[in-house]
Amino acid sequence: MRVGLFIFLLLPLGYLSAELFYFQSAIDPIKYIYTFTGVAGMVLLFVTTTISLIKRKINLVPYRRQIGLFAFFYAFLHLSNFIVLDAQFDMNFVIKESLDKPFIYLGMSAFFILLFMAVTSVPKWYAQYYSYHKAIYVVLLLVTIHFIMAQKSLSQAQYGYLFVIAIIAFFKLKQRVKF
Repeated sequence: MRVGLFIFLLLPLGYLSAELFYFQSAIDPIKYIYTFTGVAGMVLLFVTTTISLIKRKINLVPYRRQIGLFAFFYAFLHLSNFIVLDAQFDMNFVIKESLDKPFIYLGMSAFFILLFMAVTSVPKWYAQYYSYHKAIYVVLLLVTIHFIMAQKSLSQAQYGYLFVIAIIAFFKLKQRVKF
């Protein structure tokens, strides 16, 4: 099951590669990579948070770590696109853009929280840092705001992300506090 999930979670990367290198249908490849990797990472983050909500119906908890690490992987590709393709390793540009554009600062903040969570997801450390992994909800909020600010307008998809965050928050609260 884990190997199948691994291959399934790599499908977005395969699709992105095919779209860019074989079909060459992207008008602005750097922006396309930004959007694609960002959305893939964000969707996987949403999936990891909903796993505990549906565990009574479908127990995917054993796979949550793997899905979360893939969310980090796509976030890493998203950040790498910024540093390698957009900034061309110019760290002064990266710092300047991060300070000048608040949405980049929010995205960087979310990435570093995810980095901490990825590093501490090792079973030995996870037990020690479990309570810090609740920061995933902060990350979801940060990446959603990051996405909205980057697009410079609210689209139907972004309203959908906000709605999903509200639903997840509602059910998480309902799970904790019995209504």
